[in-house]
Amino acid sequence: MSATVPALLSAAAERLDAAGVGSARADAELLLAHAAGVEPARLRVLAVLGEPVPGDVAERFERLLEQRAARVPLQHLTGRAPFRGVELAVGPGVFVPRPETEVVAGLAVAEALRCGEAPVVVDLCAGSGAIAIAVAMEVPGARVHAVELDPMAHAWAERNVAALAPGVDLRLGDAHRALPELDGAVDVVVSNPPYVPPGAVPVDPEVRDHDPELALYGGGEDGLEVPRRVIAAAARLLRPGGYLVWEHAEVQAEAAAAALAGPHWAEVSGHADLTGRSRATSARRR
Repeated sequence: MSATVPALLSAAAERLDAAGVGSARADAELLLAHAAGVEPARLRVLAVLGEPVPGDVAERFERLLEQRAARVPLQHLTGRAPFRGVELAVGPGVFVPRPETEVVAGLAVAEALRCGEAPVVVDLCAGSGAIAIAVAMEVPGARVHAVELDPMAHAWAERNVAALAPGVDLRLGDAHRALPELDGAVDVVVSNPPYVPPGAVPVDPEVRDHDPELALYGGGEDGLEVPRRVIAAAARLLRPGGYLVWEHAEVQAEAAAAALAGPHWAEVSGHADLTGRSRATSARRR
């Protein structure tokens, strides 16, 4: 006799919880929906109805569950990551976008909307293309450029840009030297650069073991070597009055402000994520 949806979900949630997965029930639902090829909302209806699960679906679910219990990221198993109302394709070789980055993208979107028609926006260290795509989709007429150094991440970004925002100009290259033809003409520079210090190995296995090191570790003793290069690139790219916003760790808020203390910058401000932690800093080009 086939197991029912609620019975499978209950057992799976217990198993994931025992493995240390913080969102055990939600992950179980998303994995079973993925195995069954249905939307999560439909799965919840099937759970209420106590519907049986076909054997082939149960087998697929078991394989996914085994990997999730081993702390393979949920997004790698489903191949999708939600970001500001869209779903991005993700997998091994690219950083999985997080909710705090949605706030950074929102700051860039808001500034671009204030710039009037056809603002020029540059996303440095673009990863999966999440921020660039969000700006392109939410700011009508925006001319969006994105730069990513890692060929693997760039390949994921290419896939996402082609599917969601084909007008984005995506480049493979070093953010520090990128887009010299736009020097002094950019309205907004936004970045989620690598910023983890070398000794601060992430605790979560999903991050530590699966996110690419190039997307995590920012270089230098404080992890801010790459972000400082991003800031230098932004100083070159932005027009006077142009806006820079970039993501960092909560403990780096003071250092982030200090990195913008030079003669190029004014109106330096910190920004909190949805949990109230200081996770981004912005400034204007003098």
